[in-house]
Amino acid sequence: MRARQGFWLVAGIGTLGGCASKGDLRRVEEQLLLSRAENQRSDSTRAAQLAQVIGMQRHIMDSLKVVDQQLTGVASLVQGLRGDVANDLISVQQQLVQVQALTGQSQQRLTELQTQLEARSEQLNATPPPVLDPTAAPAPGVPPGPQPVSTAGQPSAEQLYSASLQQLRRGSPTTARMGFRELLRLYPGHPRVPDATYFVGETFAAEAPDSAAVYYRLVVDSFPQSSRAASALYKLGLLAERRRDVEAARGFYQRVVHDHPNSDEAALARDRLKTLGR
Repeated sequence: MRARQGFWLVAGIGTLGGCASKGDLRRVEEQLLLSRAENQRSDSTRAAQLAQVIGMQRHIMDSLKVVDQQLTGVASLVQGLRGDVANDLISVQQQLVQVQALTGQSQQRLTELQTQLEARSEQLNATPPPVLDPTAAPAPGVPPGPQPVSTAGQPSAEQLYSASLQQLRRGSPTTARMGFRELLRLYPGHPRVPDATYFVGETFAAEAPDSAAVYYRLVVDSFPQSSRAASALYKLGLLAERRRDVEAARGFYQRVVHDHPNSDEAALARDRLKTLGR
């Protein structure tokens, strides 16, 4: 564009050279100089604008790079926080499981301790036997003797025993336990007391073996001549085996064989001794 303008100006000057005066030539030269100066200013302005645009682009690129680095850092931080939170949640869940397990064990232990205290209390605070009926028939396996008679308005010992045993066989150990304990409370001198004491232990056998062992031992210690003593000793042996106390289990089984050789439990105890190895 500039070369073309210069060419036409030169051509014009050459054409007018013959007829133009010196003043005209000077004006043409001045216009040419002004045109060149304007073109230079325009070029300078454009160059400055272009440099400004390039500078802005660089600034934007630098800003984007910084933002990208910050986002990368934030993403790493968030990822780390997620991992920490996940680990914390797992730790809390494990602690909750441990607390629940400890709570369950503590509750079971408290129940067993309460049962043991109740058993000792029943043994120590037994009420005097009620009025005796010399004509009542003795229970199987118990020496004949005077038996208490139920008072008006309350069930007899045999009624309590039969109803409680029925509840136990139906799968209601808690209800059965209440009945057997009521028999022990109302008729502490009745021949059914060894049976009722043994079956209170049976109501605990599944859910609280330590409490069951308390009542089994009570039968063995308080009624050693009862037919339930052999059963109680055998059950103590089974509980010892469950605890993996082989020596204790062997001792209970040997007592069954020695003290009650003609009982059904004696044959079972001999089989267990063979299994455990004498």
